[in-house]
Amino acid sequence: MGKMIFELCAETVGACVAARDGGADRIELCSALSEDGLTPSHGLLHEAIVKSGLPVHGLVRPRGGGFVYSDDEIAVMEQDILHMRQLGVAGVVLGLLKSDGTVDVDATRRLVALARPLQVTFHRAFDETPSLEQALEDVIATGCDRVLTSGGCADVMQGADVLARLVAQAGDRIEIAVGGGLRTTNAAELAMRTRAKSFHGSLSWDGVPTAQDVRSMVEQLRSVGAA
Repeated sequence: MGKMIFELCAETVGACVAARDGGADRIELCSALSEDGLTPSHGLLHEAIVKSGLPVHGLVRPRGGGFVYSDDEIAVMEQDILHMRQLGVAGVVLGLLKSDGTVDVDATRRLVALARPLQVTFHRAFDETPSLEQALEDVIATGCDRVLTSGGCADVMQGADVLARLVAQAGDRIEIAVGGGLRTTNAAELAMRTRAKSFHGSLSWDGVPTAQDVRSMVEQLRSVGAA
């Protein structure tokens, strides 16, 4: 299947160092995973970039709750994107919906343009849309580089069949990053079932992930990639 990518979702510097030592390909950095992730602080971004040496993608999410944002909140997101660019992140992670649950294509497109040349991931707000197939076309239209999804289900194994269809629909137009309940015990099976090549997880079910946790995940995925 070729090279498999593993991105660690981290909220501490220690997790970022574990990502580095365990062989992860990149980091999605956030704060408050208990809130499903919020925008990380200046200090956390700086230390993660310096100490991990990996591409760091910063989450741009100004508050918890839903993903329908006011003009004032979008203005905050714009400033956070500019700040992250100055700090040297490799990418940003965001997701904006309209009141009917569909992708806010216009606002997302503006943020993507502002973020360039950074990479942009549309996060799991995608899974709350009424039609994942249409949402995928909408996200592609925004210019995002990838979309993070569990296939609209509570975890990736439940969504495996939907994920396989999304991977096929996406083709080479956008990267499907599979995440949400990813475990070392299901990673290899999930990779084979979905044919995805990009995977995302926090590995934090027992606390802060260790380098061995990351290494085990990377080995599971790369064994499928080499097959």
